[in-house]
Amino acid sequence: MNGDNQLSKEYYARAAQFLGWNVQKKIYNVQVKPNWLGKGDKFWYLNHTRDGKEFIIVDVVQGKRKHAFDHVRLASSLSEAASIPYDHTNLPFDTIEIQENKIKFNIGNSRWVCDTETYRCGQQGEKSEASPSELISPDGLWAAYVEDYNIYVKSLETGEKRQLTTNGELHNAYGTRAESNLFYISNMRAGKKVPPVALWSHDSRRLVTHRLDERGVEPFHLLQNAPPDGSVRPVLYTFLYPLPGDEVVPLASLVILDVEKEEQIEVDYEPQTDTRGPLPIEIKEVWWSEDSASINYIFRERGDKALRLLKVNPETGSVRVILEERGPTHVEPNLTSSFMGSLPNVRVLENGEVIWFSQKNGWGHLYLHDGETGAEKNRITDGVMVVRDLLHVDEEKRRIYVTACGGENGRDPYYRHLYRMNFDGSDLILLTPEDADHEVKFSPDGRHFVDTSSRVDSPPVTVLRDCDGKQILMLEDADLELLEVMGWKGLERFKVKACDGVTNLYGVIYKPTRFNTEEKYPIIDSIYPGPQTIRAPKSFPLTPMAASGFWEPQALAELGFIVITVDGPGTSYRSKAFQDMSYGRLGDGGGISDHIHVIRQLTATRPYMDISRVGVYGHSGGGNASTRAFLMFPDFYKVAVSSAGNHDQRGYHAGWGEKYQGMLDEDNYVNQINALLAGNLKGKLLLIHGELDDNVHPALTMQVVNALIKANKDFDMLIMPNMNHSLGNNPYFIRKKWDYFVEHLLEKQPPKGYKIEAPSL
Repeated sequence: MNGDNQLSKEYYARAAQFLGWNVQKKIYNVQVKPNWLGKGDKFWYLNHTRDGKEFIIVDVVQGKRKHAFDHVRLASSLSEAASIPYDHTNLPFDTIEIQENKIKFNIGNSRWVCDTETYRCGQQGEKSEASPSELISPDGLWAAYVEDYNIYVKSLETGEKRQLTTNGELHNAYGTRAESNLFYISNMRAGKKVPPVALWSHDSRRLVTHRLDERGVEPFHLLQNAPPDGSVRPVLYTFLYPLPGDEVVPLASLVILDVEKEEQIEVDYEPQTDTRGPLPIEIKEVWWSEDSASINYIFRERGDKALRLLKVNPETGSVRVILEERGPTHVEPNLTSSFMGSLPNVRVLENGEVIWFSQKNGWGHLYLHDGETGAEKNRITDGVMVVRDLLHVDEEKRRIYVTACGGENGRDPYYRHLYRMNFDGSDLILLTPEDADHEVKFSPDGRHFVDTSSRVDSPPVTVLRDCDGKQILMLEDADLELLEVMGWKGLERFKVKACDGVTNLYGVIYKPTRFNTEEKYPIIDSIYPGPQTIRAPKSFPLTPMAASGFWEPQALAELGFIVITVDGPGTSYRSKAFQDMSYGRLGDGGGISDHIHVIRQLTATRPYMDISRVGVYGHSGGGNASTRAFLMFPDFYKVAVSSAGNHDQRGYHAGWGEKYQGMLDEDNYVNQINALLAGNLKGKLLLIHGELDDNVHPALTMQVVNALIKANKDFDMLIMPNMNHSLGNNPYFIRKKWDYFVEHLLEKQPPKGYKIEAPSL
């Protein structure tokens, strides 16, 4: 290619500035993570400013905010005591413990304390922390751990050890995680230690755990072809992994362990099938009552079409079914599903009543049930809004605080707002009125909350409010000036119609910061089909993890593209019918035809978008959807980069396919197999997979490759040695994706061998 067709390195350098780890260095006063003291009269948080780190303490009652200590004096005293110079703007710790006139903190393996009256700092010896493999009791006296497939506890005072189970064995062990759990092999390779899957009672007398029977579950294998030690012999990793339709799947049976009596009580109920990876205790679907007199347990039937709320007697192991819900598709105790780590929107109150989440009327609402009969007493929330999180319950005043979306007319229906209402549904009050997405964190006593509001086109503002919604104190107003100097102006939000001409779809547009309306830009569709979540961001990212996904499309746009994200039918946070558009039809990829309809609408009013040059990319479920979109509509999508795609749900977690595609029954999975579309390939396709991906197995990509070869199609492939499912921040992966779109969609020659600098990963 000639020089005029060469994209300069300056474009790549500019794009790299918008990668998440670089943007994080240019934004300040963004995140407030309250660390509440006592019941909630005070809290501290770590703030990142232009001048460095600062520890802030907030007096909630007086409505005052100040430094938690004199940073200059502490740094000076600490430097003298440690014989190491420390800068007061970058103290060598991120967490503190406040005790009257003392600040305690850890530096490396050393424990330090500083008197905030005299500012004398001294070392208190080695930091005393539990081993990563131990689970400490609430009273701090016992540590539970797994050894030789059994549960043990040891006294942290005397060192006395007690073996609480005796018959654990390989693949039929107590307190262990399923081998199909996300990143099982990755954690094993890293030597990562984890505590037992168990839960202490509040009085520290008992543990509830499970015995996990994985005997007979079929294995998966991963082959490490380039071991880091330089060995020429590949290393084989084998792990048990259930697939849709498997007759033998892991079974988790609840067990109660009495530490004082050294007794084991079997819970008298059928084991739960573990086809998803995370187990009930891990996802907080098992919890003790406040008085430790009973255990609450949300039991899921295989396929997730039925939920039961159980009450377990820890003395006898007997079980009473409080209530049950069934549905024609998946039934959930929250809006998004445990795959995203969401806590169940279920509470068992002290008087026995139950607050229960259900989508049975087509929307996500809360209901009040009788705790004895299970009968529904009344609906608590109503209307077209859907409850996202049940944040606080005031049993004395019989009030509930929830974040919900869709309840404010004229606003983006995905925005979370905080509401308060009575148990009977009366006196609904909006407590966060700003037209934005709200992230809320309540104090332990429920009297105050920290509210961070933002949008993709509006920076975060964090305030302290009381439980009536009254603003008590401004905490932080985000400083994005350095980001704005780089040209960032926020994302463009849009609302268009789905293919049905009625349903509203929402998304965002990423433009280059040097955007020129006179130019014609290729379009890239950044796709993720859910069904458990959405792709298009709704708020400014507050954490490094959120920042990675938010800024990656912006970096790509800087190369000369318009990047769009949109959430089509079949994704979450809307009505049940909206999400169920994907049930049994995972091959639709979150409404691929709707994505095309959206792009046509956008280009009709935006002449700078070139509909003749459209690409698509995605990772994991997005890897599946991007390949499928590319092969289903080969005349529309010209280029695709698909990474770690679960291209056939028959080869992915049983719990995923059985939840969203249904139980395997002859040919009901045929409509989602990407390999069957291989003959449609016309444009440029790059398939990428980590060879040690223990979430989405690389075999799923290789099966697509096999079909493409049989169809005599040209394509490109990149296998990343030693990489697992987490490819997103790998510099080489990022550069290859950029190169592919630059060469084949922008139709320019990328700078050869550009190296993206990244922090240690």
